[in-house]
Amino acid sequence: MPRRKTADSDYSIAGLETTMDDPSGDFSPEDSPVSVTFQASDEKNENILRPQYLEDFQGQRQLKENLAVFIRAARERGEALDHTFLIGPPGLGKTTLASIIANEMHSEMRMTSAPALEKPKDLAGILTNVTENSIFFIDEIHRLRPALEEMLYIAMEDFEIDWVIGQGPSARTMRIPLPKFTLIGATTKAGAVSTPLSERFGITGHLEYYDDEELKSIILRSAGILKCSITDEAASLLAHCSRGTPRIANRLLKRLRDFAHVMRADGVIGTEVVQFGLDRLGIDQNGLEKQDRAILRTIIDFYQGGPVGAETLSISVGEAVETLEDFYEPYLIQQGYLMRTPRGRMVTPKAYELVGAEYKGRADNADQGLLF
Repeated sequence: MPRRKTADSDYSIAGLETTMDDPSGDFSPEDSPVSVTFQASDEKNENILRPQYLEDFQGQRQLKENLAVFIRAARERGEALDHTFLIGPPGLGKTTLASIIANEMHSEMRMTSAPALEKPKDLAGILTNVTENSIFFIDEIHRLRPALEEMLYIAMEDFEIDWVIGQGPSARTMRIPLPKFTLIGATTKAGAVSTPLSERFGITGHLEYYDDEELKSIILRSAGILKCSITDEAASLLAHCSRGTPRIANRLLKRLRDFAHVMRADGVIGTEVVQFGLDRLGIDQNGLEKQDRAILRTIIDFYQGGPVGAETLSISVGEAVETLEDFYEPYLIQQGYLMRTPRGRMVTPKAYELVGAEYKGRADNADQGLLF
């Protein structure tokens, strides 16, 4: 049978694979395609930097405190936690939180990604194998197919699924009961999730970008796990250049550990190592990468500062529109270098200063309202 890997998710789990059953075969409740199952306490395939419990999870204070209350209440009542919807940009820890919830609930966890679920029997195979009070995690749930979404409605509310047996006039529907379980859905695009599905989640958590102090705590914790030394000043500098994202902070820490290992006999990551490493990686003191600056420079040099449409800009810089909108633009907008207007993308005077270009102002400032 062909095998393929699901799309990467937050704090990706090594070895996560999917098995697609034979499309011509009949559905069997014993089949459990496109998922991975593990006991929540099993660390065999987990990233070593991933926190295991809420007390170890840095940042997202309000969400973490609320989850602690909900988890404790469900655990003391002996019930499954209510279905949970996690929303936030990539790299902020949605998958990590799902694993933590499973750990805190002492539950088994099944994981999959919405693009890997192609047919109803893919989803049915997983649902019929969930156990009482277990966790079923679906990443990128906004990409779930409509037919599978309809199946989830009944599963989430009534803990049953309808399965059609036979074809034509002799076809009949069989309702299969399911154990009480918790569905955790994660998405980077909450607006792309249908209202009927989003309203069936009892708990909704929004993950925000991390501030420098929170990222510094994450970096110091990760450095301890990786057994590398980093000075307090270097950790602060690295945190400031990590775009508010733990995944980026941990990735850069690993690369700086390599530079420190080669550059210094003691292997300590100091400010000079951070500055040298970031320069070699093309990252400036504001956390902007080479492509970020190329985007701003393209709008200034070729489109007189804008406006320019997303598709035109994506062709100019050689990036897919989705990558432009989901990865580069949010940080540039958040840092005040770029804005979206009704007519397209436009750079700000701050962007001119960054790339060393002269800002001459615009005559049509009145027509630059933000696009919400």
